Amino acid sequence: MTTRRKLFGFVGAAAVAAAASFAALPAQAADVTLTMHQFLPPQANVPKLVLDVWADKVEADSGGRIEVERYGSMALGGKPPELMDQAIDGIADVVWTVVGYTPGRFPRTEVFELPFFVADARAASYAYWKLFESDMKDTDFKDVKILGTWVHGPGLLHTNKPVTVPGDLAGMKIRGGSRLANDLLSRVGATPVGMPVPSIPEGLSKGVLDGTTIPWEVTTALKVSELVHNHTEFDGPALYNLTFVLAMNKDKYESLPDDLKKVIDDNSGLDFSVFAGGTQSDSDGPAREIAVGLGNNIITVSEADAAEWGKLAQPIYADWVADMDSKGIDGQALIDNARKLMAEYPGN
Repeated sequence: MTTRRKLFGFVGAAAVAAAASFAALPAQAADVTLTMHQFLPPQANVPKLVLDVWADKVEADSGGRIEVERYGSMALGGKPPELMDQAIDGIADVVWTVVGYTPGRFPRTEVFELPFFVADARAASYAYWKLFESDMKDTDFKDVKILGTWVHGPGLLHTNKPVTVPGDLAGMKIRGGSRLANDLLSRVGATPVGMPVPSIPEGLSKGVLDGTTIPWEVTTALKVSELVHNHTEFDGPALYNLTFVLAMNKDKYESLPDDLKKVIDDNSGLDFSVFAGGTQSDSDGPAREIAVGLGNNIITVSEADAAEWGKLAQPIYADWVADMDSKGIDGQALIDNARKLMAEYPGN
């Protein structure tokens, strides 16, 4: 069975299992309640299309013995960069977060955030999980139970004036999604602004930002296409990508009986990671159509024209490898292995 076929089963089984479970069982209190915390509103694509699917399937596969309480928009308190510590400390049982919200803390994940590195979210999410198992599980993420690792679809620019060549960004204040995205923005003459995703609309509307870097799918919940009317996308590898994790408190996981641990494990890992990354990427198209419908200016930089951008980005690779080496991490090996794993993904 191919990875894609198994993923179809993951999604399709959620609705079937849920319906069968609730039809067959009387209402009863769950044995275990898990709190799941994240930073986006519940109606945004990731909570609706990824996290709720995961939670519904866990509940159904457990026969109602696990209940997942879902909290969006940081409803349990704190700020988005604190989500990982909330999982480690047990403030929340499960969190979904952007790894780059704490720059440098999980260094190996940054290989998938290098500019013009990722061309396909499913392939990168597949490679990310494989590298997590071999290189990150007992290092970067030793203090938490990781349930899924993935990247979003192509990152691009959304700006208040057209951006076609790197020089067009000179002097613009742009929200960058990660340390490496900010590095690239600095190299093209922009002023990078660190800001969590939920703060982007206010930043754009008040002029604190001239633009932002996010994938298309996030623009719907934030109404970015109504706030700025220029969008610069790239053929071939993306301008940038962000890495995500779904993480669980270790003690909470270990406290589960073996059969409920199996429910968590069966709904986590490689297939779930590819499903999550692919689902985010698939949501880009409908969001892009909203911008088209508004008559916005969409600039597509060809692979040939992207070479100018790529030259400016190339020193980031050398600097990143040197930074990893200073931490005792073989950065070039991570780059090489990530590329190899992305290339081996079925269909590539």
